[in-house]
Amino acid sequence: MNRCLALLGIPATVLLALPVPAQNGSGFVPIFDGKSLQGWHVSAQTGHSRASGNKTGGKWTAQNGALVGTQDIPGNGGIVITDKQYGDFEVVLEMNNDYGPDSGLFLRSNDLGQAYQAMIDYHAGGNLMGIYGEGLSGGISVRNFDLLETPDKIKVLPDAAYPAPFTADEWRKVWHHGRWNELRARIEGNPPHIQTWINGTKVMDFTDKEKRHPDFGSIALQVHGGGDMTKQFVRYREIRVKGL
Repeated sequence: MNRCLALLGIPATVLLALPVPAQNGSGFVPIFDGKSLQGWHVSAQTGHSRASGNKTGGKWTAQNGALVGTQDIPGNGGIVITDKQYGDFEVVLEMNNDYGPDSGLFLRSNDLGQAYQAMIDYHAGGNLMGIYGEGLSGGISVRNFDLLETPDKIKVLPDAAYPAPFTADEWRKVWHHGRWNELRARIEGNPPHIQTWINGTKVMDFTDKEKRHPDFGSIALQVHGGGDMTKQFVRYREIRVKGL
């Protein structure tokens, strides 16, 4: 097949971006088996891995059906990233992180961690499912609420380009700390149109104004560098993707 693609002038990398046959009616297929990192690899090439001499990319393991990440030594993080690349796709996962670590869901990422990021900055002053340009030009940082001192409290930002779909009081009904919550992101086109959801509620709709990144890339999850987060963890499970 690769020879045929070459004869047609189709890059081999595009083969990895083609939609995978769905295993159920939803069109989503699992990309994490719950038992191993098969289909994923850890990258220490991001700027979050500078604290370690051997640049390990943090510590990522499969535990009790979840993909668990933490800093392996104080200040040292990185990303775990899919071997496959995707173009236009929707990704959904469940998250149950400690309140403190800075993480993220990277869309069309490379091993350097350059990507459009759906924020999972689960800490005071952070945000969930806003859009950030990780290592991209343009200073992209789009959000409509800030998390406060505890995860059940938020501050809604009144002048957001895409208004928050809930009030601070309603947030307590949308998000449930200490339980598994569903996060979803969809990216299409380039410049991309990106939409995100929290537990089925659409929270962000963003379209970039220029092309800043390749049409294809991997899906990645982050443990941020800096500080000491060696005793706090990010946890993800039921990670699924649908090609569009």
